[in-house]
Amino acid sequence: MTHHFPNESRLERGKRALAEIDGEAGENVIAALADIAPDFATYVLEFPFGDIYSRPGLDLRSREIATIAALTAMGNATPQLKVHIEAGLNVGLTRDEIIETIMQMAVYAGFPAALNGLFAARDVFAARFPAGEEAAA
Repeated sequence: MTHHFPNESRLERGKRALAEIDGEAGENVIAALADIAPDFATYVLEFPFGDIYSRPGLDLRSREIATIAALTAMGNATPQLKVHIEAGLNVGLTRDEIIETIMQMAVYAGFPAALNGLFAARDVFAARFPAGEEAAA
């Protein structure tokens, strides 16, 4: 889990948290903003990652379960959901935990949102765990 260092800025803390949580997928999002809205990239690093994800109240696994649930329920954030499914795997969630989190959203957000979330998970799992490669369930 990310920690606060005394002289670390929000931006530095955010960059460290993004690298730990989202890895390459998160770096790609930040890089994609460079030519259109570099200030927005800074905001993404400082607020969600430098401030919220770095808080001590929840561990990163719990934060990613909440994020996957919220993005699934929104039903219109598939690219961000895929990044956070990757993040969930990065912080120790299993494929089964991610699938159960998404399925749970059928109760609150409806079957279409849950179906879209499951299809997003399938895409992420297929890319991350090529055929024949076993992953922790």
